[in-house]
Amino acid sequence: MTENSAIIFGTHQIDFSIVRRERASLEIAVEPDLRVVVAAPHDASIDAIKSKVKKRAAWVRKQQRYFSQYLPRTPDRQYVSGETHLYLGRQYRLKVEQRLEEDVKLLRGIIRVYTRNSEDRDRTRKHVEAWYNKRAKIKFDERLIACLDRFPDPKKFIPKGLLVRSLKQRWGSMSPASRLLLNTRLIQAPVDAIDYVITHELCHIEVPHHGKAFFDLLSQVMPDWEKRKARLEQLMS
Repeated sequence: MTENSAIIFGTHQIDFSIVRRERASLEIAVEPDLRVVVAAPHDASIDAIKSKVKKRAAWVRKQQRYFSQYLPRTPDRQYVSGETHLYLGRQYRLKVEQRLEEDVKLLRGIIRVYTRNSEDRDRTRKHVEAWYNKRAKIKFDERLIACLDRFPDPKKFIPKGLLVRSLKQRWGSMSPASRLLLNTRLIQAPVDAIDYVITHELCHIEVPHHGKAFFDLLSQVMPDWEKRKARLEQLMS
C-alpha cells in the first residue's frame, strides 16, 4: 500500500509517496515525471521519513528542475494543409482534403486527411489523433516484442498488459502490477527512442526504482541508452 505525504521547503511544497519494503534504510528517488518516491522500511515512522526528505530537499528540487526540462511539451498545431507533423522521427507534411469518406493515410511522404469539412480544424485534429493512436498500438506491440529479446530471460519481463494513452508528463510507466503504459505521442519519436522508453519501463519489472541496480540492468540490456534518451529529448522537447 502506498502512503502519501509532503514537506515544506522554503516556499515550495514537496509531495512524495512512501512505499514500504523489506529494507534497512530509507531511499529517495525522483522520477522523470517529477514524482518523489521514498522506499522505506516497514517500521520507519512518518516523522523519520519527513526528516530524511527535508535533509534531501535541496537535492530533490534540483532533480525535479533537471527532469522538468525534458517533459514532453506538445507544440500548438493548427491542423491545416502545409503544416508538418512528426511520425517515427520524421517530419511529414499534412494535406487536408474534403471528401465524403473520411480517413487518414500516409502516402508518398504526406499525411493525407480526408474529411467532410476541410475547414473544421477540430475535426481534422481528431482524425489525426485517432490515426496516431491506431499506429501507436500497432508499432508499440511490434517494438515490445523486439525489446524483450534484449533480456537474457525475456519471459521474466513480459508485461501483463500494454496500454496506450495521451499523457502530459511522461513517456511511459510500469505499474506495480506490471502493466506497461505508453504515451501516444511517443509514436512521433524515432524507433530507437521508442525502444529506449519501452526497455526502460521493462527494467522496472525487476527494479521498481531508479537506483544503481536499475541503471546497471538498463546498461546491460541497452548499452547505448543514454544516446537514445538524448535523441528523444532533443527531438521531442
